[in-house]
Amino acid sequence: MPDRILVVDDEPALELLIRQKFRRQIRDNELVFSFAGDGEEALEQLEQNPDIGIVLTDINMPRMDGLTLLVKLREFDRVIRAIVVSAYGDLKNIRTAMNRGAFDFVTKPIDFTDLETTVQKSIGDLRAYVDAAIAKQQLAAIQKELDVARRIQETALPATFPDDDHVDLYAFMIPAREVGGDFFDFFHFDEDRIGFVIGDVSGKGVSAAMFMTVSRTLLRALALREPEPAACLTQLNHILYPETVAEMFVTIFYGVLDKRNGEVTYCNAGHNPPYLLRADGSVEQVPRTGGIGVCLMREFEYQSASLKLGDGDILLTFTDGVTEAMNGAGDQYTDERLIELLSDAHGLTANQVMGRLVRSVSNFSDSAPQSDDITALAIRYTG
Repeated sequence: MPDRILVVDDEPALELLIRQKFRRQIRDNELVFSFAGDGEEALEQLEQNPDIGIVLTDINMPRMDGLTLLVKLREFDRVIRAIVVSAYGDLKNIRTAMNRGAFDFVTKPIDFTDLETTVQKSIGDLRAYVDAAIAKQQLAAIQKELDVARRIQETALPATFPDDDHVDLYAFMIPAREVGGDFFDFFHFDEDRIGFVIGDVSGKGVSAAMFMTVSRTLLRALALREPEPAACLTQLNHILYPETVAEMFVTIFYGVLDKRNGEVTYCNAGHNPPYLLRADGSVEQVPRTGGIGVCLMREFEYQSASLKLGDGDILLTFTDGVTEAMNGAGDQYTDERLIELLSDAHGLTANQVMGRLVRSVSNFSDSAPQSDDITALAIRYTG
């Protein structure tokens, strides 16, 4: 698309000179020139031709002079680069022109080599400004979409937690970006059994969030049909693997608590092993079950294991965003700090433990930027 230039001058000979000196650019359709004899005629042409981005204007003209025209150019709702071309090249006129928005100043008699350089510089500046404005609009549109995605994700994750005489459960997710790849969920099978799950999708951002949504939704649907954790994750892997983008996977810890006796049947698909905080203050790491991340291998048979929760015991599941949270010096929060925090948290509710965890990680990280989603779920058996 050619750049459109409006030349405003009451000297008829200037049009002939312009067409002669820029004949190659005009012939090659790089530049298109329009001409006006004064400021008022220029304003009419600018109204009729919104593609005009460069204005070359003299100062001394009938009806409306060039300095007044510069003021009028500010009223247009588009960017216009104005170059003053005048014999009145004294410092006062140059300063006045610049103060009124002129991009550059060329004196008469015109050095057309200098004028061509100035025109090209003005065109380059105008293009850069327009590109930046477009990029800003696109960024704003993307940000708006991300805000919508964030709200959707927030509403997709549970916002209320069980009010149960036998189970105290609480969870949170703090995404590193507008949307995250971590998730948590819980669901009742019947009045005696409750399922709970935490997951961490590889990567971050929108793609991880989309895969997280698919994984969580499908897992919930499969779990309600097949509560046994290993069988559920085996089916999930079988369904998701062919549909997954290369190198994208999700680690999952999925457990089912029997509220009648505190037994938890669980399966760990390559996820961080949870910690078990006993009512006496001791902390144990939950043994792994030999599983790998879902979607890492086409056919994989997951295995389940079981553990027993006593009255007041808390099972804490979390993603690596907790233990790998970094401070300004590049040090990680580590499992050791998490164990120390848990050792001092016996007797607290799940909500209170989560509160302490959030504050502890936040105080450790201080002002360092969050590098990964931070998610945790605690379930306390009250017997």
